[in-house]
Amino acid sequence: MNTPTVLIAEDEHLLAENLRQELAHLWPELNVVAMAPHGHAAVQMALQSLPDICFMDIRMPGMTGLEAAAALADDWPQNGKPFPLLVFVTAYDQYALQAFEHAAIDYVLKPVQSERLAQTCARLKQTLAQRVSAPLPAMQSAIDQLRQLLQAPALLGDAHLAPTPHTAAMPAPLRLLQVNVGNSVLMVPVDQVIYFEAADKYVRVLTADKEHLIRISLRELLPQLDGERFWQVHRGVVVRSDAIQRAVRDEAGKLTLQLHGTKDKLAVSRMYAHLFKGL
Repeated sequence: MNTPTVLIAEDEHLLAENLRQELAHLWPELNVVAMAPHGHAAVQMALQSLPDICFMDIRMPGMTGLEAAAALADDWPQNGKPFPLLVFVTAYDQYALQAFEHAAIDYVLKPVQSERLAQTCARLKQTLAQRVSAPLPAMQSAIDQLRQLLQAPALLGDAHLAPTPHTAAMPAPLRLLQVNVGNSVLMVPVDQVIYFEAADKYVRVLTADKEHLIRISLRELLPQLDGERFWQVHRGVVVRSDAIQRAVRDEAGKLTLQLHGTKDKLAVSRMYAHLFKGL
């Protein structure tokens, strides 16, 4: 097979360089094609270089390693090179790592230990060899696993703060949005919202007759919404399910939503296409 390529995404330069050196020692043939300092750069560099393997630090500024991997899955060329094998680099303890126990996606702990990294390299070599002899459905497998990992409470924040099944208390879903409008605070019922869209540090709120901006990230807002009624359909979009009129699939298999109350059409990412399967 061709020389395998790898992208390393790590916001701490010394840790990234240490990982590069360890990989050079354990796997001399491996070609490091990109070193990304944050999640957004990791997505851009990976789409340019199309590496065979990505090492992603989970906790990076702006976009986590999990979110970067999900974004990469959304934008990866469908008819091109197979989706890269993913290895997450994390400082989390064993509680958080339970999410990885049954996943084909691998992980290594910080600080990276040579013995553990050697096991990961052996696993990666074996999987790449299997791809050559019998191509694997890597894209859908990675998407399914990423979806599960993105929903794991222990991977959404500090592991020692993650709730246990005995202590977790789900607050009541948000019912009203308090929106600053000049010198006033407008009360917007959540039931009137057609969809939410991420806009940098804000969230765009669209109702049938108004549009608002609220100063909160979509990541912070999402846990406050009724998950049965509000569906995330893209990494930056959450839509009220009963506002969906139909989901239309084009010739390339991409889904677009047509909504009640607005002429806007919303793209559905690969990560959430499973929500729209006809009975």
